[in-house]
Amino acid sequence: MKNKLILITGATGYIASRLIPRLLDAGYRVRALARDPRRLVGRRWISNVEIVAGDVTLPQTLGPALDGIHTAYYLIHNMSSGRGYTARELDGAYNFATAAEEAGVQHIIYLGGLADPNQNIAPHMRSRIETGEVLRNGKMPVTEFRAGVIVGPGSISFEMIRFMTEQFPILPGPRWLKNKSQPIAVQNVLDYLMAALDATNGHDKIFEIGGPDVKVYSDLMLTYARLRGLRRWLFTVPAIPVWFMAWWVDKLTPIPLPIANALIGGLQNDSIVMDDSAQKIFPSVKLISYEDATSFSLTQLRADLLERVWEGESHLATQLKHEGFFIDHRRINIAASPESVYRVFTNLGGRNGWLYGDWLWKLRGWLDHLIGGPGLRGRNAELKEDDAIEYFRVESLKPDRAMRLHSELKAPGDGWMEWCVESKDSHNSILTQTAFFAPRGLPGFLYWYLLNPLHRLLFRGLIRAIARQSEK
Repeated sequence: MKNKLILITGATGYIASRLIPRLLDAGYRVRALARDPRRLVGRRWISNVEIVAGDVTLPQTLGPALDGIHTAYYLIHNMSSGRGYTARELDGAYNFATAAEEAGVQHIIYLGGLADPNQNIAPHMRSRIETGEVLRNGKMPVTEFRAGVIVGPGSISFEMIRFMTEQFPILPGPRWLKNKSQPIAVQNVLDYLMAALDATNGHDKIFEIGGPDVKVYSDLMLTYARLRGLRRWLFTVPAIPVWFMAWWVDKLTPIPLPIANALIGGLQNDSIVMDDSAQKIFPSVKLISYEDATSFSLTQLRADLLERVWEGESHLATQLKHEGFFIDHRRINIAASPESVYRVFTNLGGRNGWLYGDWLWKLRGWLDHLIGGPGLRGRNAELKEDDAIEYFRVESLKPDRAMRLHSELKAPGDGWMEWCVESKDSHNSILTQTAFFAPRGLPGFLYWYLLNPLHRLLFRGLIRAIARQSEK
């Protein structure tokens, strides 16, 4: 099986971006399908897969993607496209199944949503179930997994839990907070998706998958709060409309309004496993508890572990919320060699100053010293990893390429600064500068929001000053 070519649809999505490295590590050949392949720039695995552009709503684009494919993972949803997305999902599934059959694909593996189709479930959940039915209408065997809340950094359901719980010491919520859920660790979702490749006894079957714990939604938030060291109180309020909750989720989390509307609508019913056949067919999957999965997710709050979804953006400057972080990312073209640019940003701090707004950087260090932080420690002339630069620690240093600093300031969260330079041509370079901040509780969010106007001014000025100094 290892010599067979595997297609991953929805390659820019959460599950796909984590499944692809698992497949590569296992020795499979992988082709990734994306509507906009530019959004895959910066992924660690991009050089090891074949990338093709295609869209399941445009059947004429699917032939090249499916040519020579043995097994295809269908990991697509259209919630972000807004009104009418359910019809587009079914059309896309039909187009894909038809094209896959014509291309001679041997197997489709589909990840859908966990819900009881006999209940009055939300359109989002109904669409997930009907998508599976459309895929199964073809002649190819289909293995369908249905999952509810997926626990892991970047999962939309987990990020909603994370961001809402972090920001609200007292959280009024709708009555569906008392509905039951059976969350599953993202590691276990990937285990099932991998195991289905070789399990022919799983063909043409539907598997409901969940972790070992059944909890009400409010317990998911309170457990997160306890593991994060936060004190939180939740109470239910009758008749909070879905649109109102979705509006708040859109404003306070990384989840955009169309997805928030669909996601919250899907929480109106219980989402639990009623058929445990997945454990019988795939006994090698060892289920991870919600508490362990959440604890592990919290250990991933590190700048070097983030899926760098922003690097495919065309904007010269962008700010986003992602996997528990606030991120400020900037890019600039510089008429200088990468070596020259590297020398400039690795000489920041200490007696050399910060090139832009130096007195503000120094003021922050002085204030930090007053409250027991490291303050202004200067820097060594020749840097190496683990050296101090003022109130930063050098976490990573790649000669003539990159430097990442970890902040040791006394602050309600964890921060990093990173610079990366690469050659554009023989006389020009591209410099990226990224600031990361993982807030802890409401104070961390207020800290970022209040200082963000100043941060934007400093970060914009700093990268421009580095460019000017490099070109001298």
